[in-house]
Amino acid sequence: MKTFLSGIQPSGLQHLGNYFGAIRQHIASQDETGTEGDENEHFYFIADYHALTTCRDPEAMRMQVREMVVTYLALGLDPDRVTLFRQSDVPEVCEITWLLSTVTGMGLLERAHSYKDKLAHGRKPTVGLFTYPILMTADILAYDSTIVPVGKDQVQHVEMAQDMAGYFNNTYGEVFVRPDYRLPASDKMARVPGLDGDKMSKSYGNTLWIFEEGKKLKKAVNAIKTDSREPSEPKDPEGVLLVDFLELLLDETELADWKARVREGGEGAPGYGHLKARLIEGIDAAFGPARERRRELLADPDELERILARGADRARGRAAATRDRALAACGLR
Repeated sequence: MKTFLSGIQPSGLQHLGNYFGAIRQHIASQDETGTEGDENEHFYFIADYHALTTCRDPEAMRMQVREMVVTYLALGLDPDRVTLFRQSDVPEVCEITWLLSTVTGMGLLERAHSYKDKLAHGRKPTVGLFTYPILMTADILAYDSTIVPVGKDQVQHVEMAQDMAGYFNNTYGEVFVRPDYRLPASDKMARVPGLDGDKMSKSYGNTLWIFEEGKKLKKAVNAIKTDSREPSEPKDPEGVLLVDFLELLLDETELADWKARVREGGEGAPGYGHLKARLIEGIDAAFGPARERRRELLADPDELERILARGADRARGRAAATRDRALAACGLR
């Protein structure tokens, strides 16, 4: 049996890059069974403690947490099969964070790519930002996680968790389970293009919201970067951004047909308008049911709180056992 763990920082509306890069992988993993046919465990938390390094608006924090919960539930995460909870509802992770900090060298934290990147982009170097990897490690180790699904840019986080678990275990004995990371099955899914062709990111302002619809969806799709070439002009489909978007949504047979027509050109070749129309159809088909589910969830905030409370109860039971094991190893029990 495997134990999956992933934290999702609440950061506003989730876009297609978030879905194909992480969310879809998280939801798909709940259908995976263990080697003996038994069900795996899944812990998914909304990382609101982590979000405090960037968000200073309490109301915005509450809204973003709610939006993240609704997004996952609408897209198919099943709270009866996974443990979904708020990070701040499990205070034991903060105790584990302190225990880990006493055996972790500053050099490891100074090598964190995310910390250096944030400083390079002008972020104030707070203590919370510097010790972010320790809290992240506590989140992973608290539930005896064995598999942490991540993108390529997050592999270092899991490697640091492996190191910290090793530091503690070498000092006090075998207390923490050593986790492994899991990358997306497809490199293409790991890097979803933005409307301008760069990586889709809120930082770049080139995103397309998962639940966008109607006129706003059409406006966003129309903003996808194209060029002035005529439809009849043969084109390499690998150089057409709209084809990259269609690759996320269409089956292999239909996608191959569109690529062949773009490559051949001529009188029957599709123009960018045709590609955009098909992309809108594909997005509506893929996310239309989830839009309706999202509206239903937003209309019942009490049910959202009940789901999070149930998840927190299960998560605290596991985290408390891990915390007690670590405290006893240190001589504090």
